[in-house]
Amino acid sequence: MPETSTIAPGSATPQVSVVVPLYNEVENLEALYDALTWALGTSDRRYELVLVDDGSHDGTPELLRSIAGRDPHVRAVLFARNQGQTAAMAAGFAHARGELVVTMDGDLQNDPADIGRLLAELEKGFDIVCGWRRFRKDRFATRLLPSKVANKIISWVTGVAIHDTGCSLKAYRSWVPRSLELYSDMHRFIAALAAGVGARVSEIPVRHHPRRFGKSKYGLGRIFRVVADLIVIKMLIQFAAHPIRWFGLLALPLFLLTPVLFAIGAIKLADGGIALADSIDSSFSMASAVTAFIALNVILLGFLAELQLKVSGFFRRRIAVTVKEAR
Repeated sequence: MPETSTIAPGSATPQVSVVVPLYNEVENLEALYDALTWALGTSDRRYELVLVDDGSHDGTPELLRSIAGRDPHVRAVLFARNQGQTAAMAAGFAHARGELVVTMDGDLQNDPADIGRLLAELEKGFDIVCGWRRFRKDRFATRLLPSKVANKIISWVTGVAIHDTGCSLKAYRSWVPRSLELYSDMHRFIAALAAGVGARVSEIPVRHHPRRFGKSKYGLGRIFRVVADLIVIKMLIQFAAHPIRWFGLLALPLFLLTPVLFAIGAIKLADGGIALADSIDSSFSMASAVTAFIALNVILLGFLAELQLKVSGFFRRRIAVTVKEAR
């Protein structure tokens, strides 16, 4: 857990927590706070703003302390150094107290006025409602085009039909973010991860505004991290239920290759034909043994993963029974 300090004025337990990661957003922060206060103040739901400063160095922490000091709805979480958006969002989830949790960016490109619509959709029986920036106000070559390609790939790989996985404006039932371990850039895949364990996902169009102040924290370099995370997500989703099957599929080509290498080392060309060699070629013999060894280890990894899954499931059931009996 990153080193943090927290400013949490006392207030009644909220029904809605709005989590906003911030990094060098001093020019946007006051306007963001006003817009959030207006959007949530017109609702009859109790709310809190969990504003997480991700190690800013432009005056954002000082302004955030000031806002938290004058408004009991604001809980400020301050990182000692920059940790990235996923870490900031995870810290916000850890400090959020509401049964419903909303996330959004701190640059005012997401519109706080859409929060009510997200919550209304959530109350139709969904566990996650994703915002869809249908008409984005970003540069085409550096933001829109890469995003469209990435969204198509992510939707195809994960099997979750979402148009805009990168949109931070989302609403969750609190069990969703609390049940996931986030790292790297995994915050953009929360919907896919949660859908893999049965969460009901919806998506609605939301407004998107041009950035007024500050600079975007996103660049083309992030694509490589997203691709790496996507591979991990695919493995988590596909391997979670029966890992031994997938490790078995991975080991199968190696098992098939083992006798082929052995056979190649055991034959020779003679008078234009093929005959058995007097002795097996040592290089092919070694390659065959190494291939068999690797295949066996892959299978053992699958067995250990399956065993870990069953043991953890057993203990979760035992704990659930113990808690039920204690009640």
